[in-house]
Amino acid sequence: MRCGQREQASRAFERVRETTSAAGTDWGLGIEARLRALLAEDDDAEAHYEESVTRLGRTSIRVQLARTHLLYCEWLRRRRRRLNAREQLRIAHELFTDSGIEAFAERTRVELEATGEHARKRSTETLDQLTAQESEISRLVAEGLTNREIATRLFISPSTVEYHLRKVFRKLDVKSRTQLAGRLT
Repeated sequence: MRCGQREQASRAFERVRETTSAAGTDWGLGIEARLRALLAEDDDAEAHYEESVTRLGRTSIRVQLARTHLLYCEWLRRRRRRLNAREQLRIAHELFTDSGIEAFAERTRVELEATGEHARKRSTETLDQLTAQESEISRLVAEGLTNREIATRLFISPSTVEYHLRKVFRKLDVKSRTQLAGRLT
């Protein structure tokens, strides 16, 4: 698609779709949704990106989820939706950094700065610190909101809330929402 060869990209998509549809897994269908987004006309792409994020968010393959967030961000920026793009970039940056994929982490950091925000460089001293997004989600959990309610309030998907919450649990060494609320009060 980036080379302007829509027909060739469509044929490649059909070959992939045969396998992903037959498998019926979140990973396969998430990849299929991402490819549909890349092939989609204008606003049709957004629903496919969101489906891809949701499906891939339920898998353990973080790199593919990060890649989808990055592609989604690029689509959002082309539509001049910088604030929405920043959210996708923050998530992609964290996922790439946590996975040790330095080249993509640097690419997303540069993209994030291009939107007017500065991504913090991670070091061994900052690995256990909560990001601004993680802190906000933690606060809302402590208030008793569900993932869906938090997603609505922060204009992100429930799977993104779940992703950040898993990181918070790991960083704070808690196992439940109740324990998290106790740590914050």
